[in-house]
Amino acid sequence: MTLRWLSTQLWRHRVMGLLLTLAVTVVLMLLATQSLQNTRGHNVRPLGERKQQKGHDHKYPPAGPGSAPRHMVSSAEGVKKRLLPTAESVNQAIKKRRKPPPVAFLKTHKTGSSTVQNLLFRLGEREKATFAFPYYTYQFSYPERFRAEFVDKLPEGSSQFDLLCSHMRLDLSQLRQVMPPNVVLVTILREPLRTFESVFSYYTSSVPAFSRAKQATTRPGNKDRTALSVFLEDPESFWDPKEPRDGLAKNPMSFDMGLNNEEWNASWPEDLSHLEEAFNLVMIAEHFDESLVLLGALLGLEPQDLAYVRMNARHSSDMTILDDDARAKLRSWNALDSLLYDFFLQEFWAKAEHFGLDRLKTGVAELRASTEKIRSKCVSRAAVHPSELEDLVRPWQTDTATVLGYEVKRNLSLEDQGFCVRLVLPELQYHSHLYFQQYGRDMRAMPADLHLA
Repeated sequence: MTLRWLSTQLWRHRVMGLLLTLAVTVVLMLLATQSLQNTRGHNVRPLGERKQQKGHDHKYPPAGPGSAPRHMVSSAEGVKKRLLPTAESVNQAIKKRRKPPPVAFLKTHKTGSSTVQNLLFRLGEREKATFAFPYYTYQFSYPERFRAEFVDKLPEGSSQFDLLCSHMRLDLSQLRQVMPPNVVLVTILREPLRTFESVFSYYTSSVPAFSRAKQATTRPGNKDRTALSVFLEDPESFWDPKEPRDGLAKNPMSFDMGLNNEEWNASWPEDLSHLEEAFNLVMIAEHFDESLVLLGALLGLEPQDLAYVRMNARHSSDMTILDDDARAKLRSWNALDSLLYDFFLQEFWAKAEHFGLDRLKTGVAELRASTEKIRSKCVSRAAVHPSELEDLVRPWQTDTATVLGYEVKRNLSLEDQGFCVRLVLPELQYHSHLYFQQYGRDMRAMPADLHLA
């Protein structure tokens, strides 16, 4: 017992030491960049003006972090007609493998998580997994903390949930009430400055703090400025910590992970240590292929199982160039996300070294070769404007970002068509299809009286 206690204390001390080192580093970086905020201008330039859509306007109501478009909730039947006839042929074409363990994937915002989710959707459908779906729409009542009651009932004939990968704000104790004890817990993080820029672009009209900044661009003196540059000039004046929908407006990854995203406090080291112990793998977007190889090792997957196309990519005209001044301000405003990312980046490479760097390099080469082969078979055009895509494969659009998609090759066999459509199928369409397949009905829309005010 004494040795076990001593081992535990040494491990805790290691985590605390690493955390304190990262905290000091962040503070020194903030102090060093403070002069940039005082001496540089505040212009943040867009890469270009968004091109006008051709044909029909496919824009829908703003993408709310806690809601889904009502027009999508009843679309499962249309997806079903295209996908279900080929599902069995796809399953029969794949040899029987060891059944993967149950997986819970914390889908963080604008980190590459939709690409991972698509991979897990395909895996789950192939394995006839039982999905833990939200009771309403596509998210677990985000931005509320996850609760077990947010999950739809276990389908008849199923003994447990095998896969959970819809948006939530993490609560580990509640999650463990839903998933089996041997669940593999995974998430993904992305470099914080690019994450925030993407979150701001995608949710400008649905996060109140961002909307107020956008409205402020109409004031005298702000005419030629972007909403992001106006927000960064004085973020505290736009952000309301008591407004749940403003959770993504400061340290969004920390918020999704269930941490205090407002400011550093005494609970942070212990909370971060609990996350480090709970997650089997925290993927890193900047090392995506390496992350997938480690994920494949956890789940017993082959390189062809991990093939992917990047989902929810924005048009270049919607991406904001971050100059030194903007980067300094973003780093200051999202200091906790920087700490979170740096901590798990080190943990990621520790896991990679344990896995074996040469072995990892070989795995990445195999994954890329398999992915290129599958993309060549399936995709006729990438980065396709939504106006040129049919409804089935058109990603959901917001009024502040144009999300690009993929066109599947024609003249494919029925089996290949089923596989290739799934490869590029956007989140909402795939979500609806799997829900209908599991429950035999369309997803429920969120009742009006349950929407956050």
